[in-house]
Amino acid sequence: MDFGLLIQNLLSPPILFFALGMAATLLRSDLDLPAAVTRALSIYLLMAIGIHGGVELAGTGISGQVALTLVVAVTASALFPFVSYAILRRWLDPANAAAIAACYGSVSVVTFVTAAGFLDRAEIAYSGFMVAAVALMESPAIVTGVLLGRRGMMKLEASEARGAAGGGAPDAPRAGSSAAAKHSSGGRSVLHEALTNGAVVLLVGSLLIGLATGERGWLSIKPFVKDPFQGLLCLFLLDMGLMAAKRLRDLRRSGLPLLIFALVTPVAQATLGALCAALLGLSRGDGMLLAVLFGSASYIAVPAAVRIALPRANPSLFVPMALAVTFPLNITIGMPLYLMMASSWCNP
Repeated sequence: MDFGLLIQNLLSPPILFFALGMAATLLRSDLDLPAAVTRALSIYLLMAIGIHGGVELAGTGISGQVALTLVVAVTASALFPFVSYAILRRWLDPANAAAIAACYGSVSVVTFVTAAGFLDRAEIAYSGFMVAAVALMESPAIVTGVLLGRRGMMKLEASEARGAAGGGAPDAPRAGSSAAAKHSSGGRSVLHEALTNGAVVLLVGSLLIGLATGERGWLSIKPFVKDPFQGLLCLFLLDMGLMAAKRLRDLRRSGLPLLIFALVTPVAQATLGALCAALLGLSRGDGMLLAVLFGSASYIAVPAAVRIALPRANPSLFVPMALAVTFPLNITIGMPLYLMMASSWCNP
């Protein structure tokens, strides 16, 4: 690893503000950002990234390489939960294993925004279609995770019902049918939640606006969406640091295997993302972002969906893993590491 790049990233203002937020919480300071301010910052950052991506996409167009990259991204999001679920079932019940697997198959928009800011500071170009990849990768993992969790819970409930009935075969089909009916009742609402998540709608909508207005529209709003970006990102990461430190207390309940999973899985998936980027012939900026997307973990969209679909899943497991372990790992050590991989394997 390029330790100079690592130190430069760790000493950058956004990362230092993230550390300040964590320190403030651990020191029991009363520092806090109002929820309305945090929401406004989120809206601004997503809008700025989306518009910038749309403008870049308008300039480059959609090629076969772009389409293939998006297909690879969606496929990875749909398949990652299968691997994670198989590993996590060694320690967890189906609902919790599926919820965590969905988190690590989906993406973190905040991590992507932070990575884009990292590339901007390093003056490394990246393509607008990567914004579309963020939007497309969020939902497939949710659908896969929910299907895995429901299937596992149906088997578990049917087994419990047979055990309660003394193993009588006639009762098993009725128990399985009842479980299937119960789990399928919220399917439509879960799919709607995944596809109409506010972050996805804003990101895709901003991308389309940037695509429609092009360079002319970009020049008219550049002073608003470009110049203040790094400063507002610092404020946003300050709030993320406050939140992450609060979740550290919940990690004691997770156990060592889940902690190791939260540290190893993002790096392994990001490495695969960088390799895919190299095979696709992407630039180092795009390769780094694809690695970030492969290695990030959702702690907003997935919890919002699984609370409906998998009510037996425990948020005190998957939220701290994604927010208090994987997110800090990715934005501190991960981004320089993923850029090093992309610089070595991808086109300049």
